[in-house]
Amino acid sequence: MDNFTEIVKTARVRLWGHGDSLRGLTAGTYCGDLPAHHRVRAGESLMRLVSDLKQYLILNDFPSVNEAINQRSQQLRALQEDCDKKLISLRDEIAIDLYELEEEYYSSRYK
Repeated sequence: MDNFTEIVKTARVRLWGHGDSLRGLTAGTYCGDLPAHHRVRAGESLMRLVSDLKQYLILNDFPSVNEAINQRSQQLRALQEDCDKKLISLRDEIAIDLYELEEEYYSSRYK
């Protein structure tokens, strides 16, 4: 806020000299309240402040962060359920094949 106020103050111009005399117009022309480097520093400080505010909003926007976390959790749960179903199916197929192999082995005359 202070930097913005200073920038607005520097926008005002003062006429050096007195009255409407030609000497006053030609001798001093217009001059800002602060030197240029103060204006640049104030502008950079404002830009940093805006950047910090944007970063704070992005990092601390808890409702959207929580929503993203919930969506990712749902996706991972669905993937987990799909993997569990495939593993159960694979286990059942292996159990059937193993049973058939055991039957063949124990009923074989070459044991």
